Amino acid sequence: MRVGILTGGGDVPGLNACIKAAADDLIDAGHDLIGIRRGWAGLLNFNPDLDEAQEEWLRPLNRLSVRTIDRTGGTILHTSRTNPQSVRNRHTPAFLLQGGEDPDERRDHTKHVLRVLDHLHIEALVVIGGDDTLSYATRLHKEGVQVVAVPKTMDNDVYGTDYCIGFSTAITRSVDFITSLRTPAGSHERIAVIELFGRNSGETSLISAYLANVDRAVISEVPFDIEKLAFFLKADKAGSPSDYAVMTISEGARTIDGQVIEGGEPDAYGHKKLGGIGEMVAKQIERISGEQTISQSLGYLMRGGTPDSLDRMVALSFGHLAAQLLGRGETGKLIAIHSGNYGTTPLEDVGTCRKQVDVEEFYDAERYKPVVRHVLNKPMFLY
Repeated sequence: MRVGILTGGGDVPGLNACIKAAADDLIDAGHDLIGIRRGWAGLLNFNPDLDEAQEEWLRPLNRLSVRTIDRTGGTILHTSRTNPQSVRNRHTPAFLLQGGEDPDERRDHTKHVLRVLDHLHIEALVVIGGDDTLSYATRLHKEGVQVVAVPKTMDNDVYGTDYCIGFSTAITRSVDFITSLRTPAGSHERIAVIELFGRNSGETSLISAYLANVDRAVISEVPFDIEKLAFFLKADKAGSPSDYAVMTISEGARTIDGQVIEGGEPDAYGHKKLGGIGEMVAKQIERISGEQTISQSLGYLMRGGTPDSLDRMVALSFGHLAAQLLGRGETGKLIAIHSGNYGTTPLEDVGTCRKQVDVEEFYDAERYKPVVRHVLNKPMFLY
């Protein structure tokens, strides 16, 4: 069998380890393996009517090519946020256009993707991605393609699994940087506002704040009152022997009037680029409290570098399990962790619900603080 592997959406540490584990096992089982470059963009842009290899979109995978990739972060296959079932004409390969189309019209190119898979003799796919990437994997599964999906996202918000590749490393990086930022915050006696990735789920802000023991944490799930937040932080600073305070905030956080800081053109999945809420909040805190602030967005630092040991273990295990499922013909599955055990979830279930912080259990929405009301029988990451 010929198997294709691709990674889509934002990169996270652990992707290469997952690719290597799946590749080694599939090669051992006698399968032919091909890497699809730049996520779903690889299948969208491949032209089956050309005779050349089109190495820009495909990368053969063998033991030599994956031998050392688990030692590095990112993905050797590269990635994109392409959604083949909703592509603007101006982002569509020229060979798929007939001329005269509205450049902003969106079209579904799934028939082309299926033709490419058939042309390349790809009989099954291992798809590593988050909600958006996996939504198209679900579409292909419904079209009859054999798909095994692997969840990755540093937000840890894919429904159907307790854990996604990349989350532990993102939290580890965030806690380290928050701890480092205490130095300038304390030296200059300021309030530090630290913005973390997290569109719909505030878990990275919540867990990082919990582990780094910051003063306040604002999460995506709970709208915040800037006046009240500034009051709390001014009091936190006054009560600190070093005369400083620290807070975290999710990039997807919104004020009580519904304001979210985003801009630019929506991507293929309808999302505008987030970012800037931390800077806005810092300026408002200065205006309201009279205190000076430090504003820092951790951004891509959260997802950079090599995976920590937990992400490496999960990524390798997910890769091995992907190969095992394909070997047994068990497709249409999301590889998952349930209550600490490896398992699967039907792929169709992934997009049926949004996974978010349990505010009642783990957050004080009145005081903007992490709170752990119960630990017994809770998941390791309290989520």
